[in-house]
Amino acid sequence: MTMRISRRAAIGFGAAAVTVAATPSGAVAAPGDGTITADGGMSPREVIRRMYRRQKARAGGVWRSHVAMVDESGALRTVLADDADRVTHGYSVQKLAVAVAVMDKIDRGELRLDQRLDLTADIILGGSGIYFLQTVWGDEVTVANFLTAMLLVSDNTAVRMCGRVVPALEINEILAAKGFTHTRVEPVANPNRFFLGVTTPRETHDLLWRLANKTLLSARSSDFLLGILRWINGYHDGIRRDMSSAERSRVATKYGADFDSSGAARHEVGIMFDATGAPTLTYAFFADSLGDLDNYGGTHPAVCAHAALGRTMFDTIARTTNPAPRARHSVQRFRPVNGG
Repeated sequence: MTMRISRRAAIGFGAAAVTVAATPSGAVAAPGDGTITADGGMSPREVIRRMYRRQKARAGGVWRSHVAMVDESGALRTVLADDADRVTHGYSVQKLAVAVAVMDKIDRGELRLDQRLDLTADIILGGSGIYFLQTVWGDEVTVANFLTAMLLVSDNTAVRMCGRVVPALEINEILAAKGFTHTRVEPVANPNRFFLGVTTPRETHDLLWRLANKTLLSARSSDFLLGILRWINGYHDGIRRDMSSAERSRVATKYGADFDSSGAARHEVGIMFDATGAPTLTYAFFADSLGDLDNYGGTHPAVCAHAALGRTMFDTIARTTNPAPRARHSVQRFRPVNGG
């Protein structure tokens, strides 16, 4: 008989199960939003809401979500809030919060991106990522290196590397100081190890929006993280599946996938930018109690739902002109070399 070990179980060691708080379910529709435009068509926000309801019903499970979009006046408005304040396991989505804590320490001059750490066999984890594929270790890698691996390919070993430079309790202190009430990692006996912990869709939206607007970290640190999240060699199965390479480069995204006793979880969060580089739409989709536990690919029903939502949301922001353009976010374009 094969024993299933969840990805969450691989991150920490010796922790008790975390208690997840419940809050009342929120409404899917944003209050006060008309569904019909002046020309008789459906409003962009209603297009997204209808697609969300359809895909949620098709995928099944329990969803907790938040979507917000800049409207024609330049104001950020909630598009949908579906149980958006529910505290839930973030799984690998939490790696965003961990990265923010590391970059905060860099902003304060207590750490450097070019600082090197040894990558030894005893710290290697499987589940997702690249470092475990090497089969031999002894490298020295920079902080920039393992942050890139953690966000681009969701490397689990990189989480442990982060814990070596920012212990679990310090991560939680940084997140609290930045105004996050629920977003936390879960400490274990080893102060440099932790489970990835919990968050809410609304706090994840706040993190994304503040990161994109350079109010969460310095502009340099924000651009570093966003550049990784927008790079087109990252995760494609969900929100960015049905997009061109140019379109994908306008979407910063992070996914999380695992399972527990209630079933599979498939999460994806991110932010879309308009053609001028201005942040225009945030999404935070947390879905659990799903079937198909061992399917981490693009055919999982919830991942298919993310792909449909991604195409709809991206097409919808094209209908909304941001009247307050911001400085263009510079992103390196993908160019294959020698057919690679």
